[in-house]
Amino acid sequence: MIIDRTSGTRRLGYPAAAGVFAVGMAGTTLPTPLYGLYRAQLGFSELIVTVVFAVYALGVITVLLLAGNVSDEVGRRPVLLCALGLSAASALCFVFEGGLPMLLLGRVLSGFAAGLFSGAATAAVLELARPGQEAHAGFAATAANMGGLGCGPLLSGLLAQYAPWPLVLPFLVHLLLVAGAAGVTWFLPETVAAPHRLHKLRPQGLRLPPEVRGVFTPSAVAAFAGFALLGLFTAVAPSFLHETLGVRNLAVAGAVVFTVFLGSTAGQSLTERIGVRRALPGGCLVLVVGLLLVATSLAVTSLPLLVTGAVCGGVGQGLAFRAGLTAVGRAAPPAHRGGTISAFFLVAYLGISLPVVGVGALTLVLGLRGAGLTFSACVIVLAVAVGLYVLRHPPADEN
Repeated sequence: MIIDRTSGTRRLGYPAAAGVFAVGMAGTTLPTPLYGLYRAQLGFSELIVTVVFAVYALGVITVLLLAGNVSDEVGRRPVLLCALGLSAASALCFVFEGGLPMLLLGRVLSGFAAGLFSGAATAAVLELARPGQEAHAGFAATAANMGGLGCGPLLSGLLAQYAPWPLVLPFLVHLLLVAGAAGVTWFLPETVAAPHRLHKLRPQGLRLPPEVRGVFTPSAVAAFAGFALLGLFTAVAPSFLHETLGVRNLAVAGAVVFTVFLGSTAGQSLTERIGVRRALPGGCLVLVVGLLLVATSLAVTSLPLLVTGAVCGGVGQGLAFRAGLTAVGRAAPPAHRGGTISAFFLVAYLGISLPVVGVGALTLVLGLRGAGLTFSACVIVLAVAVGLYVLRHPPADEN
């Protein structure tokens, strides 16, 4: 049960919760432009880079399976504070990094934090909206997620390229941001009416309320395809820029990764005016166009085409992602909203992990270019299939 949205205690509304969400998600992508420096320092392969990246996604999935619905019981605010604590612990692992084990531990902790943020922060943003603000809050939640993910590599790339201590300073800055976000979270109103202590943590699996099952599968599979594109850019694009295009500026690498998340945020901003029924299949179509451009850029080694594909693919991912999340969130009953949203993110994060590890393995045989082309072809087929399905079985624009 959720407390009355008109409560006068809501001095800090959904924008504050969205800001906390963005800070938390930025920490998860901070290492992206730095993998090349870690490779040079520690001497590991591209496959290990993708494994380090995928360990993060494994942490996300573990938390979503074990505790995806915990904020429905104990409250949104305690879960957000716990997530910020895990984010700070992850940053400290990178500050005191002494080899591959600390990198892996830092990524796992970051994944735990992201898993808690995904359900609890999204639900908190939606529930802190006053009547009439629901559409703006929906955009704020998804934009904070994607915008935070995009700002992480942009921030670390700039600091690593133009400031001292490239492997330390980005994480120190993030620790300061986390401290500020914790202060904001402390004063956020609690939106769960009767939070109680969790006596036993039970795996939630993918048990969904009957109201949401019809819309969940196409929405979640579209999110899987879109997140696969995000995974490619956050795990492999910096290496492709360095090794194939000769781009060694870390700020440029961070900015290229930022463009796909910028495109995602732009796509999300268009979803409401397009409508969920059209945005979900339309997003899949635009995602396919973006993937075709990315594949072409890999084939002809063109940076402008890569950036164009990133923006276009990001727009498609953003359209489909917000449409799917909106449809699932509307269909879910309030008492199970956090758990349902977490299940949606679980499928999405499978998309950001499994295909990327496959790309890393293929690089050992086909090289970066061949692996990227194979990946693009597979995700194009998936996005086309989902787009055709939702054209025939579109989700409703409203409950």
